Amino acid sequence: MKGVLLSLGMPPTGLVLLIVIGLSMFGAWRVAGRRLAWTGAIALLIFGTPVFSSSLLLGLESGLPTTPPADRPPQAIVILGAEVIRTQDEILGIRPGLLTLDRLRTGAMLHRRTGLPILVTGGPTQRNTAPVALAMAQSLNDDFQTPVKWIEPRADDTWENARFSAAILRAQGITSVYVVTHAWHMRRAILAFQGTGLTVTAFPTSLDDPLGPDISDFLPRASGWQTGYFALHEWIGYAWYRFR
Repeated sequence: MKGVLLSLGMPPTGLVLLIVIGLSMFGAWRVAGRRLAWTGAIALLIFGTPVFSSSLLLGLESGLPTTPPADRPPQAIVILGAEVIRTQDEILGIRPGLLTLDRLRTGAMLHRRTGLPILVTGGPTQRNTAPVALAMAQSLNDDFQTPVKWIEPRADDTWENARFSAAILRAQGITSVYVVTHAWHMRRAILAFQGTGLTVTAFPTSLDDPLGPDISDFLPRASGWQTGYFALHEWIGYAWYRFR
C-alpha cells in the first residue's frame, strides 16, 4: 500500500493527477479547477527539465563522509539492495536491476581493493518473490566472482537495511563499515545507520556530474522526470528519517 500511495503522490504521476482533478472541476469550482490544472502542468514541465531535476539530485551528493576514520577503519562492506527484475529464466525468479547492479559493481571493486568481507541486504519487493539480498549474493558470486559472507534478507526499506545489517555485524564484533549505495541515496542511508553502533564510511557509486551550459537542459524530457523522482523521493525520505 505504501508503494502505491508513493507512486500516485510523487511526480510526475502526482502532477498528472493534479491536472486531471483540476480539469474535472465544474460549476462554482471551474475557475479554481483551471488554475489547479495550469499549476500542475507548469510544475510538470519544470520538474522534467534536467536543469531542475539534476540540481535536486546534486544537492544530495555533497559532503558525504568518504574518508575512513583513522582510529576506526572499516572492517566490512555493506551493500544496500535496490530494485530487481522478475524473470522465469533465473532460479530465484528474479535478477538484480540496473540500480542494484551498479551497487554490486561498486561493492565488488571495493572488496578487491580492501579484501573486506561483504554483507548484502534487501528483503522481498513483492509477495512470493525471493529476497533482493539472495539475488545480490548470486550475482556477486556468478557475475563478479566476489564472495558474500553475510546475507540480510528481511529489510523492506533503507531504515531496516541499516538496523538489520548492524545487528548481524555487531554480533561478529564489527563496529565500522563501508556502506555502498548510490551517491544520491547515501545521505539517507548514513542517517539510517545513526544509533546502530556502527561507524559508517560512505563509498558511493559514481557521483553525478554537474550539467554543462546546454539549451536542451531547459527542456523537459523523460530522463529529467526520472532524475527528479529519485531526488525528491530521497529528500522526502531524508526529512522523514531526521524526525523519525
